[in-house]
Amino acid sequence: METVNAIGRRKAAVARVFVTEGTGKIIINKRELENYFPSSILQFIVKQPLNTLDVAEKYDIRVNLDGGGYKGQSEAVRLGIARALVKINAEDKSALRAAGFITRDPRVVERKKPGQPGARRKFQFSKR
Repeated sequence: METVNAIGRRKAAVARVFVTEGTGKIIINKRELENYFPSSILQFIVKQPLNTLDVAEKYDIRVNLDGGGYKGQSEAVRLGIARALVKINAEDKSALRAAGFITRDPRVVERKKPGQPGARRKFQFSKR
């Protein structure tokens, strides 16, 4: 099997994921998963699609991550891995969709409007 690549996005984070057959190593920006995401919760989020299909020890994964915060980055990697697994085996799509890993979360930060301090916040009103 040659390398399969996919892109995952979440908020401002973009993850380019490259999946090859291997022993279950996950490398993010040339660092081990445990070093890049010290939090066990974020590690769990990244591994969710692999654990759903029970293929955690079957593939080596290399990721280029850019932008966003650590939560958005972990969810971008999750989407990228899920998309790559579907490219490898199309029958896995229904299981991943049922778990909610195929759908791209469209929620992003609302833009700041002119004449006010934030997206919705208005300057304090002063009667006098």
